[in-house]
Amino acid sequence: MSNKCDLSKEEKEWVICHLLYQAPPGEFYRVFEDLCILVQDDDLMRQEAAQVCAHHNKNNFTLVRIKGTNVLVTRYNDVGGNSFFDPKNKFSFKFDHLSGISNKFQLHRVAWDETELWRTALNSALKAYVNSHFPSGDCSVFRKKLKNRQIIVVCIVGHQYKQLGFWNCPWKGEWTFSQIPVITQVTGAIHMQVHYFKDANLHMTICKTVEETLHVIDPAQLAIDFVKLIKTEDNKFHIAMLENFQALTNEIWRKILQRQLPVTRTVINWNKLLTNQSMKANISSCEVPLSVLKCTV
Repeated sequence: MSNKCDLSKEEKEWVICHLLYQAPPGEFYRVFEDLCILVQDDDLMRQEAAQVCAHHNKNNFTLVRIKGTNVLVTRYNDVGGNSFFDPKNKFSFKFDHLSGISNKFQLHRVAWDETELWRTALNSALKAYVNSHFPSGDCSVFRKKLKNRQIIVVCIVGHQYKQLGFWNCPWKGEWTFSQIPVITQVTGAIHMQVHYFKDANLHMTICKTVEETLHVIDPAQLAIDFVKLIKTEDNKFHIAMLENFQALTNEIWRKILQRQLPVTRTVINWNKLLTNQSMKANISSCEVPLSVLKCTV
């Protein structure tokens, strides 16, 4: 009797998209390549993966290296047709999400108005902050128009992808506020994911939302206050994350996670796992570095 189980095209499409949407940051192309081997239909894989990959790249603020500079691929600078705009260098480019190839560069003229002045000041201050605390990250400030209001959107991304060390860790910050004089409402969200896959397959996803107000007087003052706000919230988030991680004592891990593996029928040695050097994290009385990307997870 044959063990072969043939799926319909619709079932294959559902499985492909479902698995690709679950791919952790930094591992999308590995999942894609493995699925290509299993499905053995390159045309179907590329057809189904193209849209999912575009969503993956924009959602995770993928860094693209173009002419010696980093550009973020996000939904905020998506100008349609897989083209994206770099507000710093004032050019657009077409990006193939699956191959990672950029082409069709085109310069744009941007009016140097009040909003662009505020955006530039914020971008400069934010760039200095990110360079100091995210060794493998970058940022970008975008301007959007919503119901006749000028909206400033700040995107921060950092990551450590250690495939050979069996772990990946992306960090993402997303902040928005209106360019309203005197006082503006700032809304932010910080996301962090950890995927550890050496002695076990562990995923940890943490998200924190922030709502604060800032005084809007001039570009220089706003840039200083905004970076100070992000620094404070990043530190709070980082310290809380480390404290919660250390709260997972050996007893808790044993009670919740200890189980027999389905094939070998042996129990995972969580004590050995927890003492693995790659899983240690320390908290000191000093100020904790602003990104988990500088600690060992």
